[in-house]
Amino acid sequence: MANGPNGLGRIFIRKSVEQMHTEHEQGELKKTLGAWNLVLLGIGCIIGTGIFVLTGRAAAEFAGPGIMISFIITGTLCALVALAYAELAAAIPVSGSAYSYSYASMGEIVAWVMGLLLVLEYGLAASTVAVGWSGYVVSFLGDYGITIPAALQAAPGVEVLDAKTNEVLGVGVVNLPALLAIGAVTMLLTVGVSESASVNNVVVFIKVGVVVAFIVIGAPFVDTANWTPLIPEQVPAPPPGTDMSLGAQIWRALGDVVTAREDAPAYGMGGLITAAATIFFAYIGFEAVSTAGAESKNPARDMPIGILGSLIVCTILYILTCAVLVGIVPYQQLNNPAPIAMAVDAIGLGWFATLVKIGAIAGLSSVMLVLLYGQTRIFYTMSRDGLIPPAFAKVHPKFKTPWINTIIVGVLASGFAGFMSLDSLANLTNVGTLVAFGIICITVIYLRFARPDMKRPFRMPTAVMLPVAGLGALMCFILLMALMAHTQTRNFFLIYLVIGFGVYFLYGLSHSKLAKGEVVGGHEAKPGELPGG
Repeated sequence: MANGPNGLGRIFIRKSVEQMHTEHEQGELKKTLGAWNLVLLGIGCIIGTGIFVLTGRAAAEFAGPGIMISFIITGTLCALVALAYAELAAAIPVSGSAYSYSYASMGEIVAWVMGLLLVLEYGLAASTVAVGWSGYVVSFLGDYGITIPAALQAAPGVEVLDAKTNEVLGVGVVNLPALLAIGAVTMLLTVGVSESASVNNVVVFIKVGVVVAFIVIGAPFVDTANWTPLIPEQVPAPPPGTDMSLGAQIWRALGDVVTAREDAPAYGMGGLITAAATIFFAYIGFEAVSTAGAESKNPARDMPIGILGSLIVCTILYILTCAVLVGIVPYQQLNNPAPIAMAVDAIGLGWFATLVKIGAIAGLSSVMLVLLYGQTRIFYTMSRDGLIPPAFAKVHPKFKTPWINTIIVGVLASGFAGFMSLDSLANLTNVGTLVAFGIICITVIYLRFARPDMKRPFRMPTAVMLPVAGLGALMCFILLMALMAHTQTRNFFLIYLVIGFGVYFLYGLSHSKLAKGEVVGGHEAKPGELPGG
């Protein structure tokens, strides 16, 4: 680079794709995951909060029976990003996911920012899911007369409501079940990824079995009259003479999202788009497969299968579940934290309602496992690059896992789960995810022009690559602006970035192995040569 390793331009130094392949080949992590494990890993992370919690609220407040269309919209948008992830994950099979991809395209400082964002996407997402897990556990135990004190059910200052009467039971001090759940998952991940993958496979079969059973058992009880109208009329109704063409409705809906209007109308086309944005969290997880690149047996073949396969399976299950859900219970009544259990109660199958809660608890457990797994592998890669202390890359001699890293991540995630509210956690998670998705789309475009000769075992069709990646980046930006309109989320995010940049300039800048001419995989760089510079 023109400025050399000590100049300002040094922060934009890039790691070569060839070096990343070297790191993959010489990595210490066991390569035990095949295509089937990766598909289940993705399903285990995706199916959880979306089906078991968010569907009811999105249908009741925004989309009505059209929630099925909202899942198609969000699934389609995620498919655009999934194609980008599949191409990059097959070409650059490393543990760092979007962090590593941005390191190869836009340089170290952008990679550092991606690392910060992925902490929000994976670490805080695990905490978010733990809070949802806590709610189902409290409800399940309550069915058997076991009551957890209100002070131990929620974060400080959060009101705890009775699930049946909606009366305030008290104010939370710490969400103890959520804190303990993260602790248990941390212990499992410390033991080993193959053992964790085996447990995840079992849990995935349980929760997918519950979802399929709900679809099959509930289908005969569907009243098709509840599907009509598929898209309820807009509330409040538009003024007389308003252009109600499809294009005009979509344009107004996008404007409401960007400006984060709290008085935006429900239902209609705007409601479908708002619901699609609301259930975005339900699709977080398919990209977690990309963090397992360093432990994949055949990443060139298996990574695209894992990413796209898990997304397709979950989208189909989401749509079918919503069809049965709104067919059994009128959508106006679905604003409930356990909508599927509510639907099962409505058809008089109490035993199955209990089974659904067990499935939800198991399902959310596997989501926590995959998210924490992804976070530890990102820190592992950053530590091997010298950007964070070497303890994060220390591998246990017996378990072959980054055990210190895993414990630190688990302690931090437990703290967030126990002491932050669900809304705050979800908003910050979505911020990190949307920025990461947007940068991934830009990275694919960049590498197509900068490295046209790079081997791409999975390649997005050239004719559609630019519009697909460009549209994905644009939609991420639109939804990000909506989230940043919330003052608390915006302030926390900006402070977080300032602290993160401080850590980079105080530690990462001087310890970066790439700037020193070191190749992480163990090969020496030529004197004066910066790999990937």
